Amino acid sequence: MITEEIKKSLLEQQDVKYRDFQAKLIPTVDPETIIGVRTPALRELAKHLVKEKAVEGFLAKLPHAFFEENQLHAFIISEMKNCTECMKKLEVFLPFVDNWATCDQMSPKIFKKNRDLLLPRIKEWLNSSHTYTVRFAIKMLMEHFLDESYDISYPETVAAIRSDDYYVNMMIAWYFATALAKQFESALFFIEEKKLAPRTHNMTIQKSIESYRITAEQKAYLKSLKVSEK
Repeated sequence: MITEEIKKSLLEQQDVKYRDFQAKLIPTVDPETIIGVRTPALRELAKHLVKEKAVEGFLAKLPHAFFEENQLHAFIISEMKNCTECMKKLEVFLPFVDNWATCDQMSPKIFKKNRDLLLPRIKEWLNSSHTYTVRFAIKMLMEHFLDESYDISYPETVAAIRSDDYYVNMMIAWYFATALAKQFESALFFIEEKKLAPRTHNMTIQKSIESYRITAEQKAYLKSLKVSEK
């Protein structure tokens, strides 16, 4: 029942022009499954639904038919206050994530206080054969383990990943560009020693050059480290 109510609510908020715009940004998603609901509206709905016991029915009904249902599912998980329950729901949902937007916008707030529970799961997710599970794992390392919880073993783990998947490699590049902004000297080693696949190496440098958190001097040096992708 709640699933139908949610679908009705989403359809009532449809913005056709926004739908067409979104379809161009997420090519892995069938345009016919995009309703066209703006992200702030989805986040607001998620904050309401996470308090409702009936939402369990919606979370259990996988796979979802619409992109916005996946987005809403991700935002509900992100709002959960109980880490054990959040992790349980996340691991059920991850195999159904089929695009970069849902993957990247899913960020459980509770993980910030439970990094010790998160880290073992990240290590398992990195070994997944599912693109967006691996991408999510790298994203969690980027969000939660580049500051006071930083350890050199984390970028070593990410640098060792080899994938033919564009969305995995883009996340690796994003991870190292962020690492260069937060842990420059440590992360620079991986660029100087060419520890990444050539294309990912160059994507990392490009992302760093575009970052306001990297100094002009650092950018100039990074440009000199670009490699041939042949």
